[in-house]
Amino acid sequence: MKGISYITDEKNKRKALVIDLKTIETHDEEVHELIDVLVAESRKDDELISWEDAKKHLRKIGKL
Repeated sequence: MKGISYITDEKNKRKALVIDLKTIETHDEEVHELIDVLVAESRKDDELISWEDAKKHLRKIGKL
């Protein structure tokens, strides 16, 4: 997609993503989908907890 660039390291491995602000304005939905995919990918190895444990934790910290 035009308006999206990658910053790479010395081994040409992608390290950062730069999105032109005009691209965000004109392709809002696509950019948000891209960000969702990137967030999901970054969390794929996170520890999973059950919904019940999550609710207990949220109650404990006053968020539920």
